[in-house]
Amino acid sequence: MTATYEQLVSILSTLHDAPADRFRPEATYAHLDVDSLTMVEISIHIERHLGVTVEDSELVPDLTLGATAELIDTRLAA
Repeated sequence: MTATYEQLVSILSTLHDAPADRFRPEATYAHLDVDSLTMVEISIHIERHLGVTVEDSELVPDLTLGATAELIDTRLAA
């Protein structure tokens, strides 16, 4: 996967206190049992660590981690 995906996994691993190999590109936030508060935290960490704004409202339960990385990459390229 991309460097962005790896950074996203690092963020999730830290927030969930879980090993990075638990996360897969096809996993959704619903599959990972990510609640709305954690969505806000993820959004904040993405902005801090990757320099791009992704609203927590964009991080919907059915969004995959791979699609999240693509969204971030699209914003970084703009």
